[in-house]
Amino acid sequence: MKKTKISILFGIICCVLAIAISIQVKTIDEANKEVGKTTSGNDGLRDEILQLRDKYNNKHKELEEAELRLEQVRTQAVADNEEDLEKEKQIKQMEKLLGKTEVKGEGIIITLDDNRDISAEEVLNVGDYIVHYYDLMYITNELFNAGATAVSINNQRITTATGIMCDGNITRVNGEMVGVPITIKAVGFPEMLEGQLTRTGGYLEYLENYVKIEVQTSNDITIPKYDGVYGTDYIK
Repeated sequence: MKKTKISILFGIICCVLAIAISIQVKTIDEANKEVGKTTSGNDGLRDEILQLRDKYNNKHKELEEAELRLEQVRTQAVADNEEDLEKEKQIKQMEKLLGKTEVKGEGIIITLDDNRDISAEEVLNVGDYIVHYYDLMYITNELFNAGATAVSINNQRITTATGIMCDGNITRVNGEMVGVPITIKAVGFPEMLEGQLTRTGGYLEYLENYVKIEVQTSNDITIPKYDGVYGTDYIK
C-alpha cells in the first residue's frame, strides 16, 4: 500500500511536470512564430530565432521524457489492481482519441496533387486545378464521418485543436506548411472509408475533375501523435 501511494504521488509530480513543460513549449513556440514575423533580413534577430528554436526543441524533448516517466509510473501504480487497470485502459483510449499517442492499423491513404497538365491558355482559372486548404477540410470531415478513428495530413495529426488554413500561397496544418503531393492517411474500416470517399456525388468525384487523386487501402498505416498543446484557458 505504501509503495502504491508513493507511485501515485510520483505520478502526480510527473503529470505536473509534463503540464509545466507543455506550457513552456507553447510559450516558446508562440514566441518563435511572433519573432519570425518581424525578423526578415536581420542577422541579429535571426540568431535569436535559432536560439528560440533550440530552446523549443530541448523543451519538447523534456516533455516527451516526462510523458514517458509518467507512463511508467502509472503502469507500476495500477499493476496489481484490476479496477485501476481498467481505468488506465480508459485513459489510454482517451489519449488515442485526443491524438496524444501514435496509432497503427488498417485504413486508407489518399494522395492529392496539383494538375500540372493544365495551362493558363486552356482554362479560365488555373487556381481551380491546384489543391486548396478547403479540399483537405472536406476530405478529413468525410473520413471522420465515415468512422475514421485517426487522420493525418502529411504526417500532421488531425485533432480538435488542428487548424487547416491558407497562408498566402501555402497551406498550413497545425501551423506547419504542407506542400503537394499531399498524403492523407486514415485508420478505420478500409471498405467503409473508401466507399464514403468514392461514392457517386461525393467530394472526391467532384475534385477529380480538377486535381490528381489516388486512393488506396492499406493494412499497415501509422499515424503520429499530435505534438501541439491543447488550450484550457476557458475550461471550468
